[in-house]
Amino acid sequence: MHDVLRALQSGTRFLVASHAAPDGDAIGSMAAMGHLLLALGKQVALYDVSGLPRAFTWVKLPGEIATELPPLEDFDFIVALDCGDSRRGGPALQQAMTQRPTIVIDHHVNNPQWGAHNWVEVTRSSTCEMVAELALALGLTLTGALGEAVYLGIVTDTGHFSFDNTSPHCMEMVAQIMRQGLKPALINELIQNQWSLPRFRLWGEVLGVARLYFDGQLGVIRITREQLERLGADAEDCDGLANFLLRVKGCRVVQSLREDEAGGLKLSLRSVSELNIQPVAAAFGGGGHRCAAGASIKGALDEVEPRLIEALGQVLGA
Repeated sequence: MHDVLRALQSGTRFLVASHAAPDGDAIGSMAAMGHLLLALGKQVALYDVSGLPRAFTWVKLPGEIATELPPLEDFDFIVALDCGDSRRGGPALQQAMTQRPTIVIDHHVNNPQWGAHNWVEVTRSSTCEMVAELALALGLTLTGALGEAVYLGIVTDTGHFSFDNTSPHCMEMVAQIMRQGLKPALINELIQNQWSLPRFRLWGEVLGVARLYFDGQLGVIRITREQLERLGADAEDCDGLANFLLRVKGCRVVQSLREDEAGGLKLSLRSVSELNIQPVAAAFGGGGHRCAAGASIKGALDEVEPRLIEALGQVLGA
């Protein structure tokens, strides 16, 4: 952390970036880091190859999120947030990080720490919690847009304080943000009430044909390109499907496969707290956390799905 603090204080111009298909922690940590750097009088640009998801258009960003990299000579450092490895931000960012000193701030298991300055703590609830620690160490208060951004990352990465990564420390940090003015009811409405009608229709169709294996311990769902196009839905509308199927009594692991536009598959894995499914995602070229992991896989649904079911059956001891 102190190495990262020194780097943030020494530079003048920063490119703040996160992983493709950004979630609440990615957007929240980018926003929070941007506000932090602006408060220090630094120059900031934001980058994410996927841009800003519809669900987060309400977030008070310190600038627009570019989907194409600006000239690298304009920056002293790249700040890579919530990226479990250098590939997560896409090929362009991966290449850029070989040309500019990179500050890595992350909480994913098995992060290889590829940056010039690395702060990786897997016990943290979120990358936003770590950015908040930096802000406090620099004498900033977690108020306004900065506090809201931190809250977004913590609350989404902990499943609204229901996942195993919910710690007393992150709860205390949220309490501190609330004491400084954040209204949880108002911001939770913004976080939660963002669904589209196509998303409802997609969820009904996909969950209606979900399958269970190993005496109901493994839930399996699939989302095809045909479904997405017919219902007017997209990849963003699939977020949360795997978590929702875990609500089935006796279900301990959920496997979700979605066909992507490039002809490959997007894997999402979720599990109950005592089961570690991260090694399965890693075996298929991905990564993540103990109970929430994923991967991008080349192959067809009918070919990849049985291999995943077999691997997850071993995790379940079935």
